[in-house]
Amino acid sequence: MVKRLLCCLMCITFSICCFSQQTKTVDGEYTYFVPENVDLEKAKQIALERLKIQLIADEFGTTISQSNSTLVKNSNGESDVDFLSVGGSEVRGEWIETIGKPQFNISYEKNMLVVRVAAKGRIREIVSASVDFKALVLRNGTDDKFESNSFKSGDDLFMSFQSPVDGYLVVYLIDADQQAYCLLPYQNMKTGCFHVEANKKYVLFSAQEVSPKLKPYIDEYTMTCSRKQETNIIYTIFSTNIFTKAVDNKNDEGLPRELSYEEFQKWLIHNQNKDRNITYKMTAITINK
Repeated sequence: MVKRLLCCLMCITFSICCFSQQTKTVDGEYTYFVPENVDLEKAKQIALERLKIQLIADEFGTTISQSNSTLVKNSNGESDVDFLSVGGSEVRGEWIETIGKPQFNISYEKNMLVVRVAAKGRIREIVSASVDFKALVLRNGTDDKFESNSFKSGDDLFMSFQSPVDGYLVVYLIDADQQAYCLLPYQNMKTGCFHVEANKKYVLFSAQEVSPKLKPYIDEYTMTCSRKQETNIIYTIFSTNIFTKAVDNKNDEGLPRELSYEEFQKWLIHNQNKDRNITYKMTAITINK
């Protein structure tokens, strides 16, 4: 009996060691030479996201590919980043939190806008495969062919979602003023997250593409823009384990429930630390007047 118990304890300890996630603090700088068609705010976001991915690649020393045509190659501890677009990243590590505020330096070199960013944060190694769910942002249509990351003020926003397993889903939008809006679960729902079934395609934010059971709860969204151009980030957050959205507040302007971006980040970090199965995708969208 004692021998069997000792053997079990050794197996448990070995399993924990094998599947433990390595967490490290990293810092670095990244320089982004901005194309003419990218505005300053979007350029700052792109530069910061590239820095995060670069630091993860350098630390964990692996070849990383992204579904949105971003490639990071690692050779002898040196990472070479080739970005065709920036959005949700699927890497063998994840950015847990930013320590302090990123520092940006804006300059012009040979009539080209240059954004330099320095940041520090905590990253965590991914030691097991996350669920590869499908999440598409759609503009003015509910079929996948309407996928777009470029909107005009007045355009309707929809999303297409599908997972190979049962799970729970939350969707947030971060606007240009660093406010986080909870798009899903819908405002009138009493649950803290949205349950999804395996292999079932969901069209979110559409009263026409929903079951009768959910019809009374549907929120539909139209994008607006108070500036000439704005960049928003949509977080699609999924787990096979049940979790709940952040504590937020209802405003009087007909907008979704909201909280500050700082509070949203604290909530996301807390859930990542508790749940190894939680994963998310970020999609950057631009809205023009």
